[in-house]
Amino acid sequence: MGSKVTRSCFIFLLVFTLWCCSLVQSLDNTASETLNSLVQDFAFRSLVKHRPQTGALYDALLPQNLSGMHVSVVRLRSRRLWKKGANFSYFWIPPRTISIPHVRRLVIVYQNLGNWSSHFYNMPGYSLISSVVGFMVFDASNVTDVRFRNLTLNTMGQPISIQFHNVTFVGGNNSRVKCVAFGANGTFQVTLMSSPGLCYSRDQGHFAVVIPIEKKRRHREWYLWVIGFVIGFCGLTAVVYAGFSSIKLLKAKRIQAMERQANEDLVLESRWVGNSKLPSAAVTRTQPVLDSIVM
Repeated sequence: MGSKVTRSCFIFLLVFTLWCCSLVQSLDNTASETLNSLVQDFAFRSLVKHRPQTGALYDALLPQNLSGMHVSVVRLRSRRLWKKGANFSYFWIPPRTISIPHVRRLVIVYQNLGNWSSHFYNMPGYSLISSVVGFMVFDASNVTDVRFRNLTLNTMGQPISIQFHNVTFVGGNNSRVKCVAFGANGTFQVTLMSSPGLCYSRDQGHFAVVIPIEKKRRHREWYLWVIGFVIGFCGLTAVVYAGFSSIKLLKAKRIQAMERQANEDLVLESRWVGNSKLPSAAVTRTQPVLDSIVM
């Protein structure tokens, strides 16, 4: 009864944290930590329920509201990890690997967040093109104790391989595709992908394949093109308007010059008519000529 209540509380806390994260972006790290605790709880209980054989991978049964995730768990002897390594799920842990602190048996919990990946892990400026996968290592010396102790791994300088099988590269170009390792407190580390779909790590954690986002850049270029077009159109309109205005001004000046010239050629006298002085043309009379009469 108590275990059911505990799991119900975990699920409620996870859903509540997701709701809060949709309102406050800074709580994403809290959501991922809550998810890890919930996944560990289901994985450990599945391990105890099956009474597993060493080296056998078991799938954990998750509730319906976490459909889309996949969690599996395997129990190993430290001696086998040292001799053969571990090749399960997306990860290959090389031989000559030891746990810190050293234990006789250990448990590895594998996660594939599937369509929940972007809800718990995101990076500014990058877009996920794969699911977020991860693994965690715990002390399993006492398989009946569900409170497993966290361990770290020492691979003696050899990398842990993460193979992403279903990653598609747009146009066959993988030069922009990066590997990312998510750390604690919302930190992450981006590295180059040396081979298609293959990433490397030195320790446990969560990993994904990302690609830089170009949407903002394209939007900015489109925005600059629009601004340039508007400025160019306004400039062309101003030039055309200035040209027509100049032509009209020149015509007006010519008409004024012609009127001025006509006024200067016409000499008018001024006469007073009442209280007003008005122009008056000079009077030119034709001198009379007497016709000679022949008698």
